[in-house]
Amino acid sequence: EFLRLGCLYYEDDQPERWARARQLLAAQPGITRLSVYAAAAAADVPRLRSHLAADRKAATRPGGPFRCEPLFYLAYTRHDPAIGEDAVLACARMLLDAGADPNAGYLWHGLPTPFTVLTGVFGEGELGPVRQPRHPHSLALARLLLEAGADPNDGQALYNRMFEPGNDHLELLFEFGLGRGDGGPWKARLGDALDAPEQLLRGELSWAIAHGMTERVRLLADHGVDLVAPFPDGTTPAGCAATTGHPDLVRFLTGRGAPAPDLDPGQRFVAAALAADGAALDELAVTHPGLAGQVRAARPALIVWAAAQGRPGSVELLAGLGFDVSARGRSDVPGEDPWQTALHVAAMDGRLELARTLLRLGADPDLRDQRFDSTPLGWARYFGQPELAELLEPVTAAEDVRPGDASAH
Repeated sequence: EFLRLGCLYYEDDQPERWARARQLLAAQPGITRLSVYAAAAAADVPRLRSHLAADRKAATRPGGPFRCEPLFYLAYTRHDPAIGEDAVLACARMLLDAGADPNAGYLWHGLPTPFTVLTGVFGEGELGPVRQPRHPHSLALARLLLEAGADPNDGQALYNRMFEPGNDHLELLFEFGLGRGDGGPWKARLGDALDAPEQLLRGELSWAIAHGMTERVRLLADHGVDLVAPFPDGTTPAGCAATTGHPDLVRFLTGRGAPAPDLDPGQRFVAAALAADGAALDELAVTHPGLAGQVRAARPALIVWAAAQGRPGSVELLAGLGFDVSARGRSDVPGEDPWQTALHVAAMDGRLELARTLLRLGADPDLRDQRFDSTPLGWARYFGQPELAELLEPVTAAEDVRPGDASAH
């Protein structure tokens, strides 16, 4: 129960569970004497040493609620944010010295990209750094694993950490050969089901450009990632920067040798709208009559992406050109899947000015997103945005907490 509650497992990860695990261990400290997995997770150096002295093979034997090796529990535990670094590293060294595999991993739901020990150390993921935090000593523990032979081309670790702008994990992985080599033991096992090292970095570049992560783009460029070749969808890096609303990155990329974006009129419209370039839009309206309507038909949820980039000016421009301010779209990538409205995005991100702009432009606060069946108010509550909740409460028709409402989870 301690291990089940205390570890990330990439389902319904919650800080409340880890607190319960911490309380359980405090009430029952003998757990670490009974289980090598608990001793590893708790970084109980004397108890882990005793387990391995009695049975050295315990370091490599899967077990516990997740049927993993002890090193896994050490890497994925989040029960104690104040856990001691010296104890964590000492336990990791003991396990590695006893034969624990620094490249051990499992296939989450059978999907091909492995969740490795290193993945667990670096943490984070789609639920964000609060619900899926990195290990309290992530960099020190990751360095120890990399020194022991963990392959730096860890696709799942890169994916989990790509959503937030920090780059310390990339800097460490580059130090140990990220982007080079043959991909390590998991690539050897799974072949083309996994991206090659250079493909991993191109994927990182694509995401960083689309989401305006300037420092990450700079770091990738400094390490020789290809800035010229088109991405799999046919867009070039500079073209991607232009059509996702990042003219500063267009300038950076072209300054580093990338070709200037060659955009058709529709793409130029999108680039101008996302950059809030009214003059360019006026020029396009003269040279290409009806272009705004064509783009509205092709990109009906463009206003959602503008909101995701935190651009009230772009939202205003698009609304003035007839784009539906309550359209549903995606905010994680510039796609048209009808997921949530721009007001949901503002509520999630805590963008008060943007939310006010959207309401003034007529955004419907009672619309529910299509994945979680929740209003923007529900999103504001769920994501801990009290100012947004205060703004939205008076204009939302009802408190409306149903099963499935994000605020009910």
